Amino acid sequence: MEIGAYSFGDTQRNSDGSLRSTTEAIANLFEAIKHADAQGLDYFGVGEHHTATMPASSPGAMIAAAAAATGQITLGSAASIIGTDDPVRIFQQFAIADAISGGGRVEITAGRGSSVETFPLFGHSLEEYDELYAEKLDLLMTINNATSENVTWSGTVRPALEDLAVVPRPASGKLPIWLATGGNASSSARAGQLGLPVSYGIIGGAPHRFAPLAELYRRSGAAAGHAPETLKVSVGALGFVAPTKKEALERFYPGWHNLNVEMGRLRGWPAPDKRAYLAQADAPGAYYVGSPDEVAERIAHLHGHLGHMRHFLQMDIGGIPQEQLLESITLLATEVKPRVARLLAQK
Repeated sequence: MEIGAYSFGDTQRNSDGSLRSTTEAIANLFEAIKHADAQGLDYFGVGEHHTATMPASSPGAMIAAAAAATGQITLGSAASIIGTDDPVRIFQQFAIADAISGGGRVEITAGRGSSVETFPLFGHSLEEYDELYAEKLDLLMTINNATSENVTWSGTVRPALEDLAVVPRPASGKLPIWLATGGNASSSARAGQLGLPVSYGIIGGAPHRFAPLAELYRRSGAAAGHAPETLKVSVGALGFVAPTKKEALERFYPGWHNLNVEMGRLRGWPAPDKRAYLAQADAPGAYYVGSPDEVAERIAHLHGHLGHMRHFLQMDIGGIPQEQLLESITLLATEVKPRVARLLAQK
């Protein structure tokens, strides 16, 4: 089981609640990735967002910078919003990051995007949501599966490629491409049919309810003729680790509250309710907030339902202080990760 973290960038706040600079947020993210590598985490993902509170707008740029400053950790997008970006540029950016990393440490996770700010930002219509995603995923896979630099592809959402070079190629010839979903059955089936690993973003409810989706994914993959070992599942969720459950709850709550206030303004989420927070932070809720023992036990328990090979946590939300984030990363790597390994070995 790989253990990791992911981030959309997290803008710190002043004592009066006002936002500090997005420049600082990106510098903090870079520091967090380097720290995760030094502490021994397996994976760090950077998710594409375009807001003042979550400013990691270019995962490819962040991953390339991190690739030069780390030595072991796998780096990936979590996710890249491919419907409103150009798959040619996404592939090129991540192939360059792969070369910088020494090869074999860089992945792309292709997502639709749970937020819609990229559509007006890049001049697209929400009416094209499904068509843009389907065609651009096909183009990204066509480039990745090409046996040479030259690629031919045609569709309706961008100009065709006629035997054009898309360079550089990844060190191993191809990049791992994951398909991100928040729990959509058709996305699970699509990932299986395409033979792509699937990454479930679980931000609410009981995580074990995703078990039927993972089963559908594997059935769809098997029916399409894909080998079982290629049909991988990962889980991204909110979480925070501290020496005790009480400390973890107290440290994570202010950021959770700020995030929910922001999402209420942007997406109409209900006003934050601490009772809901506490309920989600206890089993079988979706938040992995607690001591190393509790977080490890809950990850191992979910593995019994999903059989996933990677579990990664978003721990920096709503302006959580950087020093607390770094401590949580340390505990995730040095305390949670070995505990999960021991628990799974006992099964």
